[in-house]
Amino acid sequence: MILLVIYYAVVFFIFGLVFGSFYNVVGYRLPKKESLVFPSSHCTVCNHKLGALELIPVLSFLIQGGKCKHCKAKISWYYTIFELLTGLLFLFSYLRFGLTASCFISLVLASILVIVIISDYKYYIIPNEIIVIGIFLLGIGFFLEGGGAFSHFSWTRAWIRLFHSIQNGFLSFLLMYGVKLFGDFLFKKESMGGGDIKLMFLIGMSIGFPLSIISIFLASIIGLPIALVLLKLKSTHVIPFGPFLSVAALILFFLQWNWLDILLLFS
Repeated sequence: MILLVIYYAVVFFIFGLVFGSFYNVVGYRLPKKESLVFPSSHCTVCNHKLGALELIPVLSFLIQGGKCKHCKAKISWYYTIFELLTGLLFLFSYLRFGLTASCFISLVLASILVIVIISDYKYYIIPNEIIVIGIFLLGIGFFLEGGGAFSHFSWTRAWIRLFHSIQNGFLSFLLMYGVKLFGDFLFKKESMGGGDIKLMFLIGMSIGFPLSIISIFLASIIGLPIALVLLKLKSTHVIPFGPFLSVAALILFFLQWNWLDILLLFS
């Protein structure tokens, strides 16, 4: 049994690394409306087409010393970080939920939020396509989770679970839209992008409406010190909120706390 758990853990981690490599491509190309297939992976400096041995997640970066094999230009370590992050999130999903519908939900949420972090940090854009795909796949996951075991599947519970998840997403969407309106009024300018509001629908589906409120506060706490550093390093004064919101949502999702648990921590 232990060997089987270890085997699945390794498999999930490896698949996470591979998918993480693909999510890098999605996060960097989709906001620019570029094809995810053509051109094939290449060095952004010399356009050298990467061979199979140069596309191995993490290992290729380490073996090549973080440089292009052809022109020796430095390769951004962001690619490797997100490959590792996705691998760890896939691993945590299996260890936390096992081979269940909840694990599928976790994998979908982790995948979507990794792409959001990459895209929003790089281009200040959260692609609508990613949000729509995420909501659709999460809907399938919650439907299956609500129905229970295949041999005793309940269609009624499945539809009720799906309805509740959509309801949570809609309420969270309205909450974030209200925050935006208040911020626009307070600062006399656009305080939040539309992508963050749409992202909140997906987050609300995943962690529930009351907890989605806490995710906003947690994201602000996480983002404040990082934002101060980024403001010094980058020439722009615009800091994307999507990455912080994504990290906060992942933390709350994996902890599986409800809002009453969190209130008790401060009581």
